[in-house]
Amino acid sequence: MSLPFANKVAAITGGASGIGRASAEALVAGGARVVIVDRDAKALATACEAMGANAIALELDLLDPAQCASLVPAILQRAGRLDIFHANAGLYVGGDLVDAQHDAIDRMLNLNVNVVMKNVRDVLVHMSEQKTGDIIVTSSLAAHFPTPWEPVYASSKWAIDCFVQTVRRQVFKHGIRVGSISPGPVITSLLSDWPAEKLEAAKASGSLIEASEIAEVIVFMLTRPRGMTIRDVVMMPSNFDL
Repeated sequence: MSLPFANKVAAITGGASGIGRASAEALVAGGARVVIVDRDAKALATACEAMGANAIALELDLLDPAQCASLVPAILQRAGRLDIFHANAGLYVGGDLVDAQHDAIDRMLNLNVNVVMKNVRDVLVHMSEQKTGDIIVTSSLAAHFPTPWEPVYASSKWAIDCFVQTVRRQVFKHGIRVGSISPGPVITSLLSDWPAEKLEAAKASGSLIEASEIAEVIVFMLTRPRGMTIRDVVMMPSNFDL
């Protein structure tokens, strides 16, 4: 059995459910020890129990500045090193802009943009010292298309897509690869704000992606030869444009 991530340590934010959990499961299956970061203690315990001894729980609320700053030290304390970081935690705000509440906008932009930037910054300090590493950020198809029903969410992903592409060019000289994955609608809790009729229509037409399919592409990105960076993968169900 091939174990492409044997002797590697990965960390995944928002790793107890959805894309994050699927990513963690794929990396554990590939031989990695995975620090699963999440603020939902119950979901975190369930995920780690299902994945076994190579899944390491780290309960943090990344929206709390002190806890956010403790991320990398806590990972290193538990696992000793960090080879792969998947910045996946995020929030969704959809619908008409006039219906969005100020506090919801602030919370989403803080987690989707500010926290990602701070986490990646702190990870880079460690990875630059060891002269190797991989960083993947969960972006969205919304970063590439002005989605009319989610102006707040799409704006956060446009911002983070720019961040990924500019940071990548700064740090490749240190042996660090930075890329993003941009899926269309994925069957996760982030779709809970979708209108019921839109969600049911998407399911009926096959216009949603499974989280496990995202994880398969993440494994592909991480297993390319070190001289190759998969800069950004856009994934969308074929029926999504209908």
